[in-house]
Amino acid sequence: FGSSSGIDRRETRRKAHSSLSKMGMKYVGAYLMAALAGNESPSTADIKKILESVEAEYDESIASKLVSEMEGKVINEVVAAGKDKLKNFGGGGGGGGGGGG
Repeated sequence: FGSSSGIDRRETRRKAHSSLSKMGMKYVGAYLMAALAGNESPSTADIKKILESVEAEYDESIASKLVSEMEGKVINEVVAAGKDKLKNFGGGGGGGGGGGG
């Protein structure tokens, strides 16, 4: 009887998590842009400036969490570690091309 409300709550949580994940990527992108511009330790202000330059929403708590997690880390090493993790997913060759006739 009450199962539909449970499903609704799960769906709401799933959407919120998905939204947060997507939202977080723009913060990572802004952080990396600042780093590519020569800033070895981008701050929340740097992230805010980049996001506001493209009229994107800004959430201080997300930017702060990212900056905190990156504190003391070298960006190239973080990216390299991430690439190594992705290697475990495999992938492999694409399918053969279609014959043109």
